[in-house]
Amino acid sequence: MADIGVFQPLFPEERLLGPLLDLAAGLLAQSHRLAAFAGQPLALALAPRLRAMNSYYTNKIEGQHTRPLDIDRALANQYDADAQQARKQRLAVAHMAAESDLEARVAGLARAELFAPTLIGTIHADLYQRLPEADRVTDEGDDRVEPGVWRSRPVTAGRHLAPPPEAVPALLTAWGRRYGELPGLEQALIGLACAHHRLLWIHPFRDGNGRAARLHAHLVLHALGLTQGLWSPMRGLARNQETYYARLNNADMARRHDHDGRGPLSQEELVAFAAFFLEIALDQASFMAGRLDLIGLRERLADLLTWLAAHPWRMGGEKSLIRLEALESVPYLAVAVPLARGRFMAMTGLPERTARRLLASLLDWGLLASSSSRASVAFALPLASLRFLFPRLWPEAEVDAV
Repeated sequence: MADIGVFQPLFPEERLLGPLLDLAAGLLAQSHRLAAFAGQPLALALAPRLRAMNSYYTNKIEGQHTRPLDIDRALANQYDADAQQARKQRLAVAHMAAESDLEARVAGLARAELFAPTLIGTIHADLYQRLPEADRVTDEGDDRVEPGVWRSRPVTAGRHLAPPPEAVPALLTAWGRRYGELPGLEQALIGLACAHHRLLWIHPFRDGNGRAARLHAHLVLHALGLTQGLWSPMRGLARNQETYYARLNNADMARRHDHDGRGPLSQEELVAFAAFFLEIALDQASFMAGRLDLIGLRERLADLLTWLAAHPWRMGGEKSLIRLEALESVPYLAVAVPLARGRFMAMTGLPERTARRLLASLLDWGLLASSSSRASVAFALPLASLRFLFPRLWPEAEVDAV
């Protein structure tokens, strides 16, 4: 029988919770700020870009990322001729699809279900089953990956020798029981941070543990109603990858002295990892709350339209037309329902022929979207717009757009 005490403590003692509770409360406050944007056209337009960004960053942590522009091309079924690059594109698209589908599946789940071992297996399976058989290999390419199947052999992750494979089911059961019973949102957030490390400590799969664990953290935050689809810890963890790995490795350490908890592992280092994780989450939520300021967005839209007016060839041809009069209607679409084409053109105040050329140019470039040549128009976010409208959100995409 597996010794389920080997990865204690799973949660910090009460005397150490104060700073962690403060971080959790700050995260809740920022998440509530974002709630005002839930379901708005701006948030809906951001969603596919943020999914692509999440995929990029979680795969970057594993050294398996591709360029943001190549993710866009893969979504249009345009894959690179190079086999390795094409595999990375397929992995990015698979992650995006898995994230979207799993968000719908976890909505409304009870807290205990969010930490059930079956969900961890489902996350891993959902991601890897989307890949062709030839792509289901370890990142090193030396073994097969079985979607959703617990590993059957010993593995080492960094300096950490993971527990033997026969111990995995019992450890996951204990993991899920402890984190699924925590009361209140603040404690649930602290628990999620601790659970992230302890899940990676168990290392239940032959490969794909990091991707599955980060996707699990993303899904729990989503299911708790805290992300509104507008942020994820994946970006912050990737942008602080060296510290992320260092904190994970430190939390693998054994208990060091009499005041370092009561289990075999260091409580101090578990607390340090939890604080790091919550700081990352708080930073991501705060960043997006600041970027969604509508007054600032209108100013950034003006900068984008001014740049496009000066560089019409960036839109597909010198006949493209951009006028600042679009500021009378495009910001409205970011917060309101789609507009009939005639209404959009009327709001610009331009002569009909000029307004029609402006509308066509915005549709061609992707700042507006429409389901047909006569349907209403809605707000959209082409990849190239991010460096103007959401600067520093995805710096690698800004480089691709130059």
